[in-house]
Amino acid sequence: MVPHMVALILLLALALAFPPSAVADPCAEKACINVYTDNNQIIIEARKGATTAKKSISQAPKKTTVKPSPKPSARPLFFPPVAAKPVVKKPVIKRTYKPRIKKTSTRVNLSDRLTQLVPTAGVAYQPGFEPLINVPVYFWCDLPSLFQSRVDIIGEVVDVALRPSFTWSFGDGTFYSTTDNGGPYPSGSIRHIYSQPGTYVVSLLTSWNGEYSHNAQVRAVTGTVQKYSTAEITVVQAPTHFTPRKG
Repeated sequence: MVPHMVALILLLALALAFPPSAVADPCAEKACINVYTDNNQIIIEARKGATTAKKSISQAPKKTTVKPSPKPSARPLFFPPVAAKPVVKKPVIKRTYKPRIKKTSTRVNLSDRLTQLVPTAGVAYQPGFEPLINVPVYFWCDLPSLFQSRVDIIGEVVDVALRPSFTWSFGDGTFYSTTDNGGPYPSGSIRHIYSQPGTYVVSLLTSWNGEYSHNAQVRAVTGTVQKYSTAEITVVQAPTHFTPRKG
């Protein structure tokens, strides 16, 4: 028992003398990147050692204040005459001045820049002029199936890839969700039939989801970026012709 007690005491003494080192910070030497969405914008955060960067706040240009010109002082209506002095014309020297153009710098954050780059769909349909009731109308949008962007942050390269999904609202209470862009007649997959004539507001909600890669590691982007598009369509009733029966 005594040798075991001595060994245990030695181990405790060594543990107190040499405490375990703190867990190493994974972002001390290699940059840590996080991409997510907030308030319908893409946010990229980066941290490397003591350097951190979050591209989410834009700085507006400073407002310039214009000093009001002094008001002219009022002069009396009647004053004693003053002897006229001879007028001596001075030579006119033409000087050319270059106008000073004040540069206004507006910082656009990375979130705004990425969100502006994400394309917005244009709603198209066929027939393009007064489609008929009870006849299929073909809808589609002009969006790519993949959106890619490469950005730099604190010296690191981040590749972002987003893919769209669509939710159609045809204006008559009918909705349709898909990942297809649709197309015109006859191969388009997004079709809708209106049963009543009228003018309908068709809206398209595009939701962008995807992933980002940094240092050969691919991670999912948290959240989505959404874009809205609308178009009006007027549906009419087919005219009815009566043909008199002969005989």
